[in-house]
Amino acid sequence: MHHLIEIWFQWVLNWGYLGIIVLMAMESSIFPVPSEVVIPPAAFLAAQGHLSFAGVVLAGTFGSYLGAAITYWVARALGRPVIIRYGKWFLLSEEKLDRAEAWLARYEAGGVFFARLLPVIRHLISIPAGIVRMRFGLFSAVTIIGSAIWCYILACLGYKAHEVRPDLISNPDAMMAFIKDQSLWIVLLILVLAVLYLIVMKLSARRAV
Repeated sequence: MHHLIEIWFQWVLNWGYLGIIVLMAMESSIFPVPSEVVIPPAAFLAAQGHLSFAGVVLAGTFGSYLGAAITYWVARALGRPVIIRYGKWFLLSEEKLDRAEAWLARYEAGGVFFARLLPVIRHLISIPAGIVRMRFGLFSAVTIIGSAIWCYILACLGYKAHEVRPDLISNPDAMMAFIKDQSLWIVLLILVLAVLYLIVMKLSARRAV
């Protein structure tokens, strides 16, 4: 994994926007590419004047949506039995799929949105969305919005890392650790908002009854 992280890190540094799009498309599919090793180093390049901050966010968002859309349609075409049978070859167990489906069932469209902001389920949520045949227009809208917010957060953290730890550009593992540490409170805030969203949905359902 360490070797792969170094390779992906170099893709961003050498390929620029194209590297961001390709890697974020992979990150939004069944390939476990950490977004923390894609957007933050790209933000480093933006801070150095080699890329633009807006371009990094847009490329990351486009790549995330591209990977999510492809995964959605593949899952919709194949169905659950095929995905369960062959998912193990891509580190996708039935247990993980069950959790992603439960998340989608509880949160509906909001589930896709919040999933784009949370680790682990971020790259899986497109699969149950395709399996249950969620409306593609709605799926696209919440995926793009959620992806844009997450890419913006990572870009800001990468920009901050450049200011306080410019040496991290040569150490992918240290950069990932720094970004995860800095983003912990953001993830906790998103979880709180997700819980509040679930509570509101339950209260609304009771009133409707």
